[in-house]
Amino acid sequence: MNMNTIRLLLVLILLVTPMANAVVLEGVGHATIYSGNVDAARDKAREAALRDVALQYEAQITSRDTMENGVITESRLRVASSARARDARIVDEYRSGDLLRITVRAEVSESSRCSAGDAAGLKKRVAVTGFPILYPDQARVGRIGDAGEILPQQLQASLRESGRLQVYGATTSRLFQDLLNAPTQQKFDNRLTNVIQVARELDVQFVVTGVIRDLGVSDPSAWGTSVLDRMQRGVGMANQNRRFVADMMVFDGFSGAPVYQQRFATEAQWDAGPGVSAGFDSAGFQETQYGQAVDKVMANMGAAVQEALACQPFITRITRVDGSKVTLASGATAGLRPGDELHLYRSESFFDSLGGTPELSDSQTRLTLNNVHPDFSNGTMPLSGGEINIQRDDVAIVW
Repeated sequence: MNMNTIRLLLVLILLVTPMANAVVLEGVGHATIYSGNVDAARDKAREAALRDVALQYEAQITSRDTMENGVITESRLRVASSARARDARIVDEYRSGDLLRITVRAEVSESSRCSAGDAAGLKKRVAVTGFPILYPDQARVGRIGDAGEILPQQLQASLRESGRLQVYGATTSRLFQDLLNAPTQQKFDNRLTNVIQVARELDVQFVVTGVIRDLGVSDPSAWGTSVLDRMQRGVGMANQNRRFVADMMVFDGFSGAPVYQQRFATEAQWDAGPGVSAGFDSAGFQETQYGQAVDKVMANMGAAVQEALACQPFITRITRVDGSKVTLASGATAGLRPGDELHLYRSESFFDSLGGTPELSDSQTRLTLNNVHPDFSNGTMPLSGGEINIQRDDVAIVW
């Protein structure tokens, strides 16, 4: 094979490789023509059509399990939250009176980097609930039965320190009644009514929860009280390791849909003497090799939550609509400022599936904020709420 042939093959590989994971999708966008400005309406309709394309692509959900020696050591669930469009073209344009409809066809693939846009500068509201212990008897060694509340409290503190999220505590709340069958891989039926209820009560966008599945020692016989047992521990012949396994899940509070899921696990020596440890957050616990290993895992858990939410849009509820004036449930503490624009979406439920996930419908209207207070804000939209059917409990989104 000569050099010219090799060069040609390399060029073909470079041309084909970026296309491997791309798909061609069509999206539809609408816009209202104001004061005869068709070009401005066309730009807005094209933007809405591209957003529709991105939503179609981002609805793809992937999961991955990692197994070691026949045991699942990691379970990851991911909902794609960023997309890259190429060769976007308007393939159809239709005008009826002051309404303009545009259809865009684009080649879409997953972006290698987060492109959350304006939403990246806003603080999303997150609630962290309790992490109940599947086998409470395992916590007797070291008296760490408070792990189910201390772990989420420490996770809350870690997320608050990052300064990127608004974090609310609900460590006494328990989302799963059947801990044994609490999902290691969430089914995609979007019917976690407890998640939606907690999110609504705390007025948050996301809910972080989980289950502590294992706190057990590797060899219970290593903790015997006989002289032989003590001698074996003293010379290092006993297996004094202890396990930590926890499943963490992040759910969207508006729909109950899973955003992220992963199993975190570690194992280290439990070298605490009798009576030294008196709680999951005690000084004695922190000084053990096991406690230090758990600290590292919890740091990873906090980083995973931030990474999972970084590319998600910012969503807040509409609390009041008075003509063209709209009040939102978020304000300056979330990073909103006067002059900010948010897209308004209708939240729709259907009589044949009242228990299902509400569907969001783009109203093709933007809200411009006029007044921003710490916990709420209000602004105006071009039309009245009755004209576009925007009302309380609909949502405003920043992409």
